[in-house]
Amino acid sequence: MPEQFFPHPGVRRRQQVWGELRALWHLAWPILIGQLATVGMAVADVAMTGHYSAADLAGVSLGVSVWNMVIITIMGIMMAVNPMVAHHVGAREFDAVPHVVRQALWKALGVGVVAMAAANLAALVFQTMDITPHIRDLATRFVHISSWALPAFACYRVLYGYSASINQTKPLMVIALLALVLNTAINWLLIYGRAGLPELGGLGCAWSTMLCVWFNLLALLWWMHRADAYRATWPFAAWEPPEWPTIAHLLRLGLPIGLTYFAETSAFGLIALLIAKFGSTQAAAHQIALNFASLVFMVPLSLGLGLLTRVGQGLGAGLYREARFRAWTGVGAGMVFAVLSASGMALFNHQIAAMYTTDAAVIALTAELLFLAALFQLSDTAQVVISCAIRGYKVTRAPMAIHLTAFWVFSLPLGMVLGLAPDWAPWHPAEPMAAQGFWSALVVGLTVAATGLVWLLRRVARDAIAAN
Repeated sequence: MPEQFFPHPGVRRRQQVWGELRALWHLAWPILIGQLATVGMAVADVAMTGHYSAADLAGVSLGVSVWNMVIITIMGIMMAVNPMVAHHVGAREFDAVPHVVRQALWKALGVGVVAMAAANLAALVFQTMDITPHIRDLATRFVHISSWALPAFACYRVLYGYSASINQTKPLMVIALLALVLNTAINWLLIYGRAGLPELGGLGCAWSTMLCVWFNLLALLWWMHRADAYRATWPFAAWEPPEWPTIAHLLRLGLPIGLTYFAETSAFGLIALLIAKFGSTQAAAHQIALNFASLVFMVPLSLGLGLLTRVGQGLGAGLYREARFRAWTGVGAGMVFAVLSASGMALFNHQIAAMYTTDAAVIALTAELLFLAALFQLSDTAQVVISCAIRGYKVTRAPMAIHLTAFWVFSLPLGMVLGLAPDWAPWHPAEPMAAQGFWSALVVGLTVAATGLVWLLRRVARDAIAAN
């Protein structure tokens, strides 16, 4: 046979890489659109409430701070279903998937009820804050109303993980886009009192949030019922009561992820509170830079969620070397994006800042923070993509330890020393560096996380191959 029918090993490797990148992108791009739609809902809430009144915007912002912390923690806890389903799919054990999903839904109901209680207890902190009664009442009522969506949100995240793990990510994108439209419409109706409905101001956002979460759950259930792709693993063909061994396994996998997400979210929330003491310019610049960095973060996050499925399915099929190849190919794709995003932030930091505000002082400070954000793009992308790959191996406790160390041992303490220049620190700058100090510490913390996770992925992948 002619020699050209036997590609050079380097050519075959490139073909494998491109094939894996296509498969990963096929999973990731609908997740990315869905994530951006979810971010768009938050933007719509802020913009529409801000046009109603500054006081209502302040109240909604406080309520959302509690809501975000709770739902991000729930997202992590529910993520246990992703690797479990992906492993069964890879092993072609389709009959085992419905049991996992049903037990995950029982877990979700319990977690959702606990989250409702936790959110409402957290809202009591508003009573201790030196804010106007209107803002305090609005923030508290926002949490009370939106908390009724938490059991539905937990169940939705189970079905979200199940759908993604059987390679069905486009429904998640379509439903997120529809929810964005619905959220905007309900906000318009209830915030401003259109079409004969009561004018609720910022409280309309709470009702919109609650209704849209229930819409997400019901819409995904409807899609699953009608789509043939779910037939082989349909989780509602039979009834079964809660089974503690499976639920306990799901909790052992999910709780470390939830704690990791909570630690990250609470650390950023605490940084925002500490920066606020330096005035509106510092606070505004921090929020703008964080908003843009969070928007860019959606790309590696989406790649990571797709990679979790790809790695989990490879391991379920017994393809341990292939799973390692998939993991590092996904990390490489993330790094390429990180170089591009870092270059864009560093080169166009002033232009990006000017898109958010016309205040010259805020633009100048935001540009400095965006340059620091450019510095941690590589480490931030690496840590999220690699942690998702490791979760595909059903390893969650070690990444939690690395993240907690990076944020609460390195980043936050160093940020307090640089940002606040406290007298109790054995060394501190002559003057507080404020936001720049905290963001410089983020560079250090994220680098620690990325370094630790690179080591962990190498070890986990090597051990999986050696054991099999």
